[in-house]
Amino acid sequence: MSLPDILKGRLSIPVVGSPLFIISNPDLVIAQCKAGVVGSFPSLNARPVEVFEQWLQRITSELAEYDAQHPERPSAPFAVNQIVHKSNDRLEQDLALCVKYKVPIVITSLGAREDVNNAVHSYGGIVLHDVINNFYAKKAIEKGADGLIAVAAGAGGHAGTLSPFALIHEIREWFDGPLLLSGAISNGNAILAAQAAGADLAYIGSAFIATTEANADQAYKDMIVDSTASEIVYSNLFTGVHGNYLKKSIINSGLDPEALPESDPSKMNFGSGGSSKAKAWRDIWGAGQGVGAVKQVVPAAELISRLQAEYQVARERLAL
Repeated sequence: MSLPDILKGRLSIPVVGSPLFIISNPDLVIAQCKAGVVGSFPSLNARPVEVFEQWLQRITSELAEYDAQHPERPSAPFAVNQIVHKSNDRLEQDLALCVKYKVPIVITSLGAREDVNNAVHSYGGIVLHDVINNFYAKKAIEKGADGLIAVAAGAGGHAGTLSPFALIHEIREWFDGPLLLSGAISNGNAILAAQAAGADLAYIGSAFIATTEANADQAYKDMIVDSTASEIVYSNLFTGVHGNYLKKSIINSGLDPEALPESDPSKMNFGSGGSSKAKAWRDIWGAGQGVGAVKQVVPAAELISRLQAEYQVARERLAL
């Protein structure tokens, strides 16, 4: 495995919890990290920027306290997602806070910038970059990213269209560094399959929406539990970038999921808030095709325990 030093001996299972827009919060991140999974959140979830610093203070202090009390089993490091898109007018402020608090892992999305990578490297942090194809993967590494998150077909939120097997294969032909796989991973079998395909870690999002700590409406969590892969709709209407969403939430918003109009990337807006796009995220609920494996709303630690057990059974079944 191509694990960076920051992760060695810190994970109970080879999983990174993906940053969930609006949903990821300190409660969820801290619970994930204490259970041995990298917890993450988008910096833009904390509004205004002063709240972002408060979140960083709480997460770093609570995890440091936990580590002091559990030296034999320290927490997993946490990550912050930075949207590297020109419409994100908070990027410079948020990046400065990541440097101040020495955020261990920064996940960059919708753009790759050398100055962002250099800032994270200045204090010893690492950068993982979201990609949906091999072209963007090469650009990210050229600009200094330490690792890649291959966002394949079936992933929740903004997602690509390539098979995970094809995407991982093309990247592994030239890149032997840290590689994560995202796309319909919601059980232990899929985690092991991600590694078998060539990834180092599984990147899981939708399953963590249906946890008690997640900042999501109960109706959203229940819809995750009640939905299947066939009820996921792929559209670029809501943010300008193609993503996967729950069909029932689209219908509940008065739209026809079979006749959604097209949008374009120029519609993206990741500014300080108040835009119609933020409201759309609250009404149109993102999820990946792995929702069929989510059967109930549980605490994050219980979900991670289930994943651990399933992962071990899968390994034993294959005599690994």
